[in-house]
Amino acid sequence: MTAKIALVTGGGTGIGRAAALALSSIGYTIALCGRRLAPLEEAVAAIKAKGGAAVGVACDVGKPDQVAALFARVKADYGRLDFLFNNAGMSGAPSLLEDLPFETWQSVVDVNLTGVFLCTQAAFRIMKEQSPQGGRIVNNGSISAHTPRPNSIAYSSTKHAVTGITKTAALDGRKYNIAVGQIDIGNAESQMAEKMKKGVPQPDGSIRPEATMPLDHVGQAIIAMANLPLETNVLFMTIKATKMPFEGRG
Repeated sequence: MTAKIALVTGGGTGIGRAAALALSSIGYTIALCGRRLAPLEEAVAAIKAKGGAAVGVACDVGKPDQVAALFARVKADYGRLDFLFNNAGMSGAPSLLEDLPFETWQSVVDVNLTGVFLCTQAAFRIMKEQSPQGGRIVNNGSISAHTPRPNSIAYSSTKHAVTGITKTAALDGRKYNIAVGQIDIGNAESQMAEKMKKGVPQPDGSIRPEATMPLDHVGQAIIAMANLPLETNVLFMTIKATKMPFEGRG
């Protein structure tokens, strides 16, 4: 059996890199994309150093032409796509709702929402036509897909919208044997989460440090989802630092 093919967006650093390394460890050939080529090359080198196969492709997932070119390359190089992790995202700087520049709003929407749609659409087009038909798509939601943080209108809105994409794509994918799920991650030790250890605003106005968890725990969760047969789907998984303030946030 030929190797299964996985595409990880935002794969050069943080959660994306951890997911790529995890998927490689169970035999997937990995295509990584991101806006900066240097981190992608470093991630590819890390995968190859562990005996895996990977390629990095520079791509802004918010740009339709670049997404089309990315998926065309995956299809040309590998002939199929078995797993897509829609991970690319940006938070935007914290801002009072009334002061958020439109340009910041649009940038976050382009990556976090439009990017997930474009990549999901492109994956559907490949997965429905390949033989055997089907595949799995996992969207990176966030704890903020459930409960926002203060001053995060753009990020939280797009992550709530990703949940809508997940539910709709899971429904629309049934006829093509495409399983679509979402992983909502809280305080994994990526660059974005470093500030959590120092202290971040809480709903009561205080600044407090928050617990974090190792990145490779997220990789293990991705493996659990990827290892399932396509007749079974994890529609939503929440993985978080045990002691982060989520259950009682607000």
